Amino acid sequence: MTPQPLHPARSRPRRGRFLLVTLAAVLALSATVSLGRWQLSRAAQKEALQAEIEAQKQKAPLVQAEFLALEAPAGELHRPVRLRGLWLTPQTVYLDNRQMHGVPGFYVLTPFALEGSDQAVMIQRGWVQRNFNDRTQLGAVETPSGIVEVTGLIEPPPGHLFELGKPAAAASAPESAGSSPIRQNLDLEAFRAETKLPLRTDVSLQQVGPASEGLQRDWPAPALGLEKHYGYAFQWFGLSALVVILYVWFQIISPYRRSRRRARDERSL
Repeated sequence: MTPQPLHPARSRPRRGRFLLVTLAAVLALSATVSLGRWQLSRAAQKEALQAEIEAQKQKAPLVQAEFLALEAPAGELHRPVRLRGLWLTPQTVYLDNRQMHGVPGFYVLTPFALEGSDQAVMIQRGWVQRNFNDRTQLGAVETPSGIVEVTGLIEPPPGHLFELGKPAAAASAPESAGSSPIRQNLDLEAFRAETKLPLRTDVSLQQVGPASEGLQRDWPAPALGLEKHYGYAFQWFGLSALVVILYVWFQIISPYRRSRRRARDERSL
């Protein structure tokens, strides 16, 4: 028995559904591939920024006169600098909930009065482990007296951590004079107003070198989020592959198998 061709009126809706699904698949594939490529481009930008940071660290250290003459020190971020001055020990601050090698502790920050100038700069001196039995008991940190020389990297002001239950506006408000040296965050503008020090607020220094004075200095690298971008790109390209697989299966393979089965059934009649 000769199989009858499909009636044009019945084949037209199938053709319309095929074109509609094809258009939706093309749009979905275009969107997911574009988003994946965008994430890869963001990762490339972050890698270039990381390479720039490493190049800055390899430059010759600025001397104190060059640092003081900088009109925009933020343009020299991550570059080494060598300064001479005096530690202002009474104004030392301990930033809580900072980790090093996965261990909680404090970042120790002390203002540094620059020799031969009326400026002071905040120096992130290093990390000290907290006392797990008594949070208020601070580890022993040695602070040399007299004029000393410090080598560090020009960095942004200390980063802020989220303070649970504290509004953002209050987080940057000046703390009262004589408050605890242990703080969650430190706003340099507020600290300058609190201490009346001629403190620079545009940058800070991150002291480098081996562990000394009771402090460790294995500073974590800046969190640029490279892994996040690569992870998102993988997800988008994975969705692209899924769209292709589903389209090929439901629009090509499955109809072909149905037609083969229908033809076989009709030949057996």
